Amino acid sequence: MGLFLNMGNDNFAEFSKTKYFVDKSSLINKLLQKDITEKFICNSKARRFGKSVTADMLVAYFSKGADSRELFAPLACVKDTLFVESMNAYDTIFVDIQAQFKEASDARAEPNQYIRSNLLRELIQTYPHLISGEMTLVAALSTIYDKTGNRFVIIFDEWDYPVRELGAEDPDRKAYIEMLRGLFKSNAAKSFIRLAYLTGIMPIVRTKGQSAVNNFREYTMADSGDLGQYIGFTENEVSALCRKWGVDYVRMKEWYNGYNLNGIAMYNPLSVIGALLTNKFRPYWTVTGTYGDIDELIGRDFDGLRERIITMLSGNRVSVEVDNGINDLQTFIDKEQVITALIHLGYCAYDEKTQEAYIPNKEIYAVFYKSVKKSSNDGLSQFMRLSDKILDAVLAGDGEQTARLIQCVHHDFTSSIAYHDENSLSCTVMIALISAFSSYHRPIREFPAGKGFADLVYLPRTNQPGCPVLVVELKWDKSADAAISQIKRRQYPVSLKEYAGEILMVGIDYDKKTKEHVCKIELLEKK
Repeated sequence: MGLFLNMGNDNFAEFSKTKYFVDKSSLINKLLQKDITEKFICNSKARRFGKSVTADMLVAYFSKGADSRELFAPLACVKDTLFVESMNAYDTIFVDIQAQFKEASDARAEPNQYIRSNLLRELIQTYPHLISGEMTLVAALSTIYDKTGNRFVIIFDEWDYPVRELGAEDPDRKAYIEMLRGLFKSNAAKSFIRLAYLTGIMPIVRTKGQSAVNNFREYTMADSGDLGQYIGFTENEVSALCRKWGVDYVRMKEWYNGYNLNGIAMYNPLSVIGALLTNKFRPYWTVTGTYGDIDELIGRDFDGLRERIITMLSGNRVSVEVDNGINDLQTFIDKEQVITALIHLGYCAYDEKTQEAYIPNKEIYAVFYKSVKKSSNDGLSQFMRLSDKILDAVLAGDGEQTARLIQCVHHDFTSSIAYHDENSLSCTVMIALISAFSSYHRPIREFPAGKGFADLVYLPRTNQPGCPVLVVELKWDKSADAAISQIKRRQYPVSLKEYAGEILMVGIDYDKKTKEHVCKIELLEKK
């Protein structure tokens, strides 16, 4: 049992005994069922989505260095003939690429040669009479297969670290790409590899410089294929954990739900487990990451990026073309690539059906809000000051000032929002009131109230008991008075009495002839 070749099952065994363990062992059945043309797999997901745990599980299952029959016996994987025959049947190589590059740096060694030497050393220990240290890694693996018939499972965790972190001309990155090309693109590799499984964050970009991995079937945050449910926690899994440990599932969903992988609602495991451990709902995953990621990305000076970030921050969605994404986090050329990177990093979610990006949940929303509020991008900071003024005008009951400032937002976002109906007006108002996030929950559209549905409702946070509920009714070519009348006639405030001592009724009308907004605000005190 080595550090790289045929590791044991200790890591996965320990993890499977934790009280918040979620069984994802059915992934193994899924991988075993794939035919020979699908044995090169790259599963790229956002940080802390369980990629490394999955890699440990695959090592525990495939590695000759372990006996995992008892470990997998109680798990959900189907123990059919193929499963039993394949368990602990393959020479399994596991490399944490990021860790190896950092170790090589500490040792002042060339990282790719460092990795090659480590792997060859353990291969020679296992097959001393077949290979030597003068061989290339591919030659050694090919020789072992030719002489013994033994095939290899190769698992690289954080495979994309050199690609996303090093510049395109960096010699270590170029050497790494060449290593991948030799290992996975040779004709010999088609024979000696049983399964190649790469995990990373960013997608494979099919350019000439990265052709080393263009034979891999890729699964990402934008296209998870049939493996979406195996990385991260599903809604049913989170619901079961909440029931088991007595945690409020509704709040768990509000804070951490929102990712949609091939139609399946997914959660970040780190955030869910953090809330289960403490029974407190707050940012967990984003604390472990770097705010610098999002700060640097949203501050890029690309035409239309500011409008899209603000539109998503308001609770709306934006269309995005993800096929032209990059994976080095450095050479962006337009807003589409920036938003695509945000999707792969987990800061935005992606709906494959509508091809739209959005901010998935309360945890991520808080990060965006903080970043935009403190952004060095003049356009973002100026807009946040405008939104502050609009919220102040609403709370002061100043309908005239509110309408005038919303008019400014409308002009600013005409390229992003086509004004056709009350839904378009709703998007504009949500954008205008982004600053409400500091004191209010995200706005609720079509809130069931009284004898109908209020267009928008802003509910104060529990730590803001002095803030009034905002009930917003929108009209198109009618009048602001008509909007206020509808709030009263349909008794929307009746359903909101439990939320606040005061309710502000906000009626907004848009006249498509004059292209102007009119706003009326009335205070309804709780009796």
